[in-house]
Amino acid sequence: MAGSALITGTCHCGAVSITVPAPPSEITHCNCSLCRRYGVLWAYYQMAEVTIETKGTDTYAWGGRNVDFHRCTKCGCVTHWWPRKAGRDRLGINIRLFDQALIEGAKIHHKDSAGTGLFH
Repeated sequence: MAGSALITGTCHCGAVSITVPAPPSEITHCNCSLCRRYGVLWAYYQMAEVTIETKGTDTYAWGGRNVDFHRCTKCGCVTHWWPRKAGRDRLGINIRLFDQALIEGAKIHHKDSAGTGLFH
């Protein structure tokens, strides 16, 4: 990540920090039963681009499926999801952990995961 304009976001208490190479140009707003309840907006990055420093997270895998959702053990903020399947190289970051001014220019894609599975 050398030479890029790194940005860092944190959970509410600061026990988890996530550093990415740049603000996202696109964000996903998912309405599935889980993301809707979490109230998150996802930005996707290559794993190699992201640094996560944590003093502890708990995980939840919805039905033991595709990803582990991480949340801070201290303040409870959902921080990111990590894929369970070997070979996947992308993870989701809860971009709400970052300064909102940094993401104002990003395009928000609404994903209908509660119904059609389509973006609109």
